[in-house]
Amino acid sequence: MRATTVTLSLVSLLLTGVFSFSLAQAPQPVPTPPAPAQPVPGHPCAKIKAACSQAGFVPNGAKMGVGIVVDCIRPIMLGMPQRDRATKPLPPLDPQVVQACKQRNPNFGMVREEKPPQQ
Repeated sequence: MRATTVTLSLVSLLLTGVFSFSLAQAPQPVPTPPAPAQPVPGHPCAKIKAACSQAGFVPNGAKMGVGIVVDCIRPIMLGMPQRDRATKPLPPLDPQVVQACKQRNPNFGMVREEKPPQQ
């Protein structure tokens, strides 16, 4: 009698465990936050920025001569040579890409004007 009770108890525990997994809800995927806005890959200014990045220019690298804006984008957009402090050569770019960027965003890579303080 005791063996039957123990056997039935073990079988019921096993069946309960099997069914509890099948009745449990599947884990819900965690929603991911939207990615920050990225420039369109076909945008000509994005192509210039990508070429500068691939050539080794970095944001906040001006003190080391590898500033992405001051040592790469701005000389390309202005059609001028790099400053003496620049340590990497400008990447080769199709002049049509530069012209298309100038048409789309004439101020790309230029110094932003500071707004006067409002009173």
